[in-house]
Amino acid sequence: MKDRSSVIFGNTIDKATIRKAAKAQKKFLKKFGDDRNTPYHLAAVDNEVLTPVMGVKVLKLSDNPLETLPKKCVIIGNIRMGFGHYRISMAMASAAHAMGYTPLWLDLNSFPETTCTKIIGSQNELYSMGSRLSQKFKLFNKLIWDPLNYEGFKKITYNAGDQKNAELMVPLFTDIPKDVPYIATHVWPSQAAVHAGMTHVVNAIPDNWPMALHLSEGALHTIQTPSSYIGYRTLAGFDTKRTLKPMNKEDIVYTAHYVDDELVQNIEADCASRIDRLSNGKPVRFLLSIGGAGAQGDYFAALISKLIPYIKQNKATLYLNIGDYANVWDMFRQKVPQIEGLATLHFDKWSETTSFVNAALSDSACTAPESRGIHVFCHKDIFAAVYATNLLMRACDVLMTKPSELAFYPVPKLMIQHVGGHEKWGAIRSAETGDGTPECYSLDYALFMISQFIEQPDMLVMMNNAIISNKRAGLYNGAYHAVELAAGLTDVSGKGSKYAYAGR
Repeated sequence: MKDRSSVIFGNTIDKATIRKAAKAQKKFLKKFGDDRNTPYHLAAVDNEVLTPVMGVKVLKLSDNPLETLPKKCVIIGNIRMGFGHYRISMAMASAAHAMGYTPLWLDLNSFPETTCTKIIGSQNELYSMGSRLSQKFKLFNKLIWDPLNYEGFKKITYNAGDQKNAELMVPLFTDIPKDVPYIATHVWPSQAAVHAGMTHVVNAIPDNWPMALHLSEGALHTIQTPSSYIGYRTLAGFDTKRTLKPMNKEDIVYTAHYVDDELVQNIEADCASRIDRLSNGKPVRFLLSIGGAGAQGDYFAALISKLIPYIKQNKATLYLNIGDYANVWDMFRQKVPQIEGLATLHFDKWSETTSFVNAALSDSACTAPESRGIHVFCHKDIFAAVYATNLLMRACDVLMTKPSELAFYPVPKLMIQHVGGHEKWGAIRSAETGDGTPECYSLDYALFMISQFIEQPDMLVMMNNAIISNKRAGLYNGAYHAVELAAGLTDVSGKGSKYAYAGR
């Protein structure tokens, strides 16, 4: 196995950092065990939520070696860390399915017997805790969390440590053919695949703020924005004491935003429906999606409280997806006492959720129950918890979200307060492309914007027109391009692509 922590894109890492990386690896081995010589086997199984809509097969542990893979398949390597990386994975799977491929879902955080999952799980717990603390304690956020997510993860030395840890994730790749197309939606599955000797690895980088955290030398890096592309290609600011050697142009591609096929293909129809509702005084449909880290509870409660008078007047409707956090509903019942009398619950009934969305999409008169009141969605199944938002955003008029991965989706957005400094640039991207607001710099401003959207919906009409223009420019084709690149259908030049490339 090639060492990838000592030299990164031609830049030598100092010996102290290398020793620290090796020490951290040994610490994980001591804590979680050494399974580097254990041959793990996999089996591809159906998934209740994703198999019917995008043909996904989920890779699970098996006693027997992996059977022959479908002739045309793409592995989507990911981890559950919050909801964002799963959401990108669903975009990739959806695009792959539309292009005739079978998506194989490989979540490195779903094998609790392995050292790999134990490492990821421990890191995920720390990150989730940090996210929640950052919203409770302003000083912690100012002095620790924001700087860590903005500058700490940006340092090239951080990548050295991750590369060393990713070596311990290789055993899960025992059964996987080296030349199968592979798209990673988090850097660890990308680094692990490269360490395992895979040859067609695409590292789909999230967000809009370049950080060395996301580097995976040996993979082809896809980027969602032009500014981020330049930052990554030149490794700008990844070492404050020296100008680094840049990435090779063959190692990086600007693909634009990663979006599900069913969302991209329905942009014109969905925007037309929104414009009709907004232009004819129908209730404005707000969608609020609770993220995987479970932060921002008080902030969300204030947004809901602001909407309640408008909901009672039938000027607004709220779709509230609390993911797989049933306890969040109990929190809202305490913080927003009026919510219970207005809410219809859709808990752990996936077929009911899909039927609801279909009814909401077809209710052009906005007289059906799907267009009135508050509707709360919760699913224990993580796939349903995440994908419910993707379905609901087609039926909503405005998505209220922090500038996470949702910032890149083709739906009008109210950008609320970020969690982690790197997220700020997602709001900047959305505002500049015209499909969202700038980040609301205070809760008061976010509440003000809710009123503005209801009382002066022309701003939302403008966003819908921008989304239609963005589609024509290829701004939402990133997932298709990632699949083409992984499958070898195109190269970094984009020659032969069936989909428009933004900026070309």
